Amino acid sequence: MTQLDQLFNEDRAHFMHPSTHAHDHASGALPGKIVTGAKGIRIEDHQGKSYIDAFAGLYCVNIGYGRTEVADAIYEQAKKLAYYHTYVGHSTDTIIELSSRIIDWSPAGMKKVYYGMSGSDANETQIKIVWYYNNVLGRPNKKKIISRQRGYHGSGIVTGSLTGLASFHQNFDLPVDRVKHTVCPHWYRQAPAGMSETQFTAYCVEELEKLIAREGADTIAAFIAEPVMGTGGIITPPEGYWAAIQQVLKKHDILLISDEVVCGFGRLGSKMGAQHYGIQPDLITVAKGLTSAYAPLSGVIVGERVWDVIEKGSQEYGAMGHGWTYSGHPICAAAALANLDILERENIAQNAGEVGGYLNAQLHAAFDDHPLVGEVRGAGMLAALEFMADKEGRKPFDAALKVGPKVSAAALERGVIARAMPHGDILGFAPPLITTRAEVDEIVKIVRAAVDDVANQVIGTAVAG
Repeated sequence: MTQLDQLFNEDRAHFMHPSTHAHDHASGALPGKIVTGAKGIRIEDHQGKSYIDAFAGLYCVNIGYGRTEVADAIYEQAKKLAYYHTYVGHSTDTIIELSSRIIDWSPAGMKKVYYGMSGSDANETQIKIVWYYNNVLGRPNKKKIISRQRGYHGSGIVTGSLTGLASFHQNFDLPVDRVKHTVCPHWYRQAPAGMSETQFTAYCVEELEKLIAREGADTIAAFIAEPVMGTGGIITPPEGYWAAIQQVLKKHDILLISDEVVCGFGRLGSKMGAQHYGIQPDLITVAKGLTSAYAPLSGVIVGERVWDVIEKGSQEYGAMGHGWTYSGHPICAAAALANLDILERENIAQNAGEVGGYLNAQLHAAFDDHPLVGEVRGAGMLAALEFMADKEGRKPFDAALKVGPKVSAAALERGVIARAMPHGDILGFAPPLITTRAEVDEIVKIVRAAVDDVANQVIGTAVAG
């Protein structure tokens, strides 16, 4: 038995992988892959094969792989101070600087940053803050949270409930009662035939108003949403959506949580997704792009309105009873500072906007008229292809055909990692923000070959390359 065989045996025997078919992995029916190295936008596996990572890990390696500046910052911080807690006012110079820098990246009106390790724990913190906020204000019944169908906000108990995808609820006794879901703002799939984007926005607003009226505005505490939906299918909002939704929330005194775990730190070509869409949030969730995944770190960015109530609450009730052991971890903070240095020094958000625009334009050019593709959509360095049996009739393929996974597998075989999204036959793209136009051309060329291959299998039609 080779050393590699032994590694795979131990992996199957002892490692419980996330979002992985347990039996197929343990039995070996699911082929494994051991990633051995990475540089720029490419990773290398145990066979020495190189792949373009057109999904940046899980939307997170914004600055690309192999940035030694971040590794050096982690090393220097570990030598100086590997850990100390941040309870009862303890701090470090790294976390103090980072907090100020994050506020600089945030839209106007944001005040404080609370740290965790992942987007999931950050959104759990968000919900506790929202409930605390309303208790301090003497509104014990104003506790329900509105999320959206197909939105993704984590895998915890409440965050898994906020997530509007059935696979994250199945066999977990979720969602919890305080979470309600409203319409997914996907014009192509959700709007009736003939309805314009602006009409569909009005429909989304109407459905939100109906939900609020049904539940009672005095019971609704917050609305949480991603500026652009990520895991639900990389769905951009229809025209006028965010301005109209914010009017409803203000009218009913409902807090707005902008989940920027995917969109934050440059992915849409702006500092945050909030600036891109003119969103004025009360609370912001950040994670992935904060360190480009070089270390686990998340943040809850608290706006002035909410912070004022938290401060008032402390005078009446004492310290808030919420904390994580690793909140404000100095090594993670050092990684984040080095990451922000690179983002700022190299104008990477600007590159994401410009090259992201090019990515979306090239995908439209390659696939708008493709018989397998119903919709091409995206914003900044986010994009998706949705495969449909009948493009004009918006009729999906039979799920048993697994068209999306087949295209993803065909692209992988040709050397590009693009994600088969978990809701429908959708291929998602979220490449590192350093991606060049030449690399976009390479990605699109390879994916076109993969889509043509699957089209020939599925619809039996030869498609010109």
